[in-house]
Amino acid sequence: MTRYAISVLEYAASPKHPTSGVLYGRHNRGSMNLPFAYVLLRSSDTIALVDTGYDQSDFGGEIANSIGVAGWSPPSEVLGAVGIRPEDVQHVFLTHAHFDHMGGLAYFPNAKFYIQKREIESWIWALSKGRRFRSLLGGINPADVLKLVDLGMNNRLVVLDGASPDVLPNVDLLPAFDTHTAGSQYVVVRNGGSLEDRWVLTGDVVYTYENLHGGDRDDPCFVPPGLATGSQTNLILAAEEMLDSVGGDMLRLVPVHEEKLKDHFPSRVSDRGLRIIDIATL
Repeated sequence: MTRYAISVLEYAASPKHPTSGVLYGRHNRGSMNLPFAYVLLRSSDTIALVDTGYDQSDFGGEIANSIGVAGWSPPSEVLGAVGIRPEDVQHVFLTHAHFDHMGGLAYFPNAKFYIQKREIESWIWALSKGRRFRSLLGGINPADVLKLVDLGMNNRLVVLDGASPDVLPNVDLLPAFDTHTAGSQYVVVRNGGSLEDRWVLTGDVVYTYENLHGGDRDDPCFVPPGLATGSQTNLILAAEEMLDSVGGDMLRLVPVHEEKLKDHFPSRVSDRGLRIIDIATL
């Protein structure tokens, strides 16, 4: 049975990120430290990423600067810390098209990219609506959408229409439509036959563990992310779906913006001062 090592690789951070963007309705909570990361999947014969990070040299870098994201490192350094080159990456699963998840497309010249059809269509629609609708475009670099078109013309883009089980052996891509974005998806890695062997890589449908318990584990309450173009109700229902798929074990969900991952899983700091968190090993 194919198994995957899973590592969360931080590439930047927002030390004073508004809490209200992470936790809906928490406008009085000030700010929080928010790591920015992507996820590396490795089997005996496959190297894959979940998301790409952004490119500091283009408009994605301007977006990052405007919201206080700092300390960016390129994929060559982030992946190099675990002995991987960007050229080695074969597959990239894009959870959604925000700048910090899809802005680094050009760094992976040999990869095939996977995204939901609804995600592409929704951004093209929003871009066509004009300036009065520009609040719908928060977090997007329009140039990234054009890069997707180019990837498609070069047979390097897989456009999905809903659930895609076994997109790689024991890796499923499942939609969370009308949530954080119109065509968000999340990744399920099945490292065995039981729920205890299953991991869910949540994208931004879940930012932190607090989205799952509201800060009170004795009386938990779903608190969806504040940043969303979709439905807060759908965000909650998607979080419930993820939790149910792992038997309710919150630590089987992997939100890459969660600072506390390092408290629950083995981690280390690279020479660049970026944290590497080993969620599962071979």
